[in-house]
Amino acid sequence: MSKQALIVIDLQNDYFPEGKFPLWNADATLAKTETAIAQAQAKDIPVVLIQHVADKTKGTAPFFNEATPGVEIHPRILAAAPDAPVVIKSFADAFHRTTLEETLTRLDAEELLICGMMTQNCVTHTSISKAAEKYSVKILADCCTTVTEMIHLIALSGVSTRVELVQAKDVLW
Repeated sequence: MSKQALIVIDLQNDYFPEGKFPLWNADATLAKTETAIAQAQAKDIPVVLIQHVADKTKGTAPFFNEATPGVEIHPRILAAAPDAPVVIKSFADAFHRTTLEETLTRLDAEELLICGMMTQNCVTHTSISKAAEKYSVKILADCCTTVTEMIHLIALSGVSTRVELVQAKDVLW
């Protein structure tokens, strides 16, 4: 069996009800992701947290601005994976100009289990990144969300020709 890594993308405060850009189903996605993290840890599958920080050289962004409460990874995710490496990104693709590749190499990862926010943007772009081609990639469809259920479902359908869509319970339990 390939050595897996659970990649948790952008579960950050701005995407929740008190944040600057709340998403559909955010609280349920948070709970399912916490469970996925616990199950991964129980199977000795490393967890990697991805945090989007807006590029301040491009001016103030609508959300995820440095040194704001909204840019922080949700405290429940930090509590669930306190020792997980955190990779900072400023593009949708979590591999682009980040330390993700080096982190995955250190972990000897061969298979990526990807979940997070937003399905049609950072989740799909990371999953189909040129840099991800050397890995077996699966998206935990039940541990992702975006602006609306419709956009979430369209994004999953669109990416399904390139990566496998699975439920967390089917790969982590």
